[in-house]
Amino acid sequence: MKGFGGRFAWCLTVLACAGWVGAVQAQSPSTGRPTEASPKFVEQMATPALLSQLRQGGYVLYMRHGTTDNSRSDLVPLGDFKDCSRQRVLDESGRRLAAKVGQYIRQAGIPVAEVLHSPLCRARDSAMLAFPDQPGGVRQVDGLLYTANLTMAEKQPILQTTRRWLSEPVARGSNRVIVAHAPNMADLIGYFVRPEGTVVVIRPQGQGQFSYVASVPPTLWPTLLGP
Repeated sequence: MKGFGGRFAWCLTVLACAGWVGAVQAQSPSTGRPTEASPKFVEQMATPALLSQLRQGGYVLYMRHGTTDNSRSDLVPLGDFKDCSRQRVLDESGRRLAAKVGQYIRQAGIPVAEVLHSPLCRARDSAMLAFPDQPGGVRQVDGLLYTANLTMAEKQPILQTTRRWLSEPVARGSNRVIVAHAPNMADLIGYFVRPEGTVVVIRPQGQGQFSYVASVPPTLWPTLLGP
């Protein structure tokens, strides 16, 4: 049986050829069809001024997991989420990347109150490598699975969970980190997060509402942090 990863890689190739990757229209949460009134997503890079705001707290940082071993695919069905032998997992560079992004966040002085992660091994390992000393540890949220290769009916509970944690207010003085997958954001706001390790800054607004603020790809951190 062809795995999730193989089918997803094929889909991305088709989309890339059509010029759609990174410019997917927002979809209706009820039908999954592009909403005609929704503009195409425009990515914004973070600025040093935004780091100052993040130090004050109240934001959600949605981090895509580190780079993975693409010679492996997620098998169908996945079964036990703890069985990494049935999943596409971090490669060695992905492990280093996850740890480095966590280091950048600490170096920037950004307070983190909680770290939530998808149950898949690549997201769990990224969270643990990025935040090894997080008070209370990192926490798995089963509903944060990724949405690739699913029907719209199958996606709905995952997108509802993702939306919940993106929109639920965060107390001033702290931020929430979510370590998960690119397709979830593509389905919610038309933004396929890339490259791996990119941190997406979200302003939660409550009642299922949130707004995109900016993105921090891994290579941008040194510029933001300065000499």
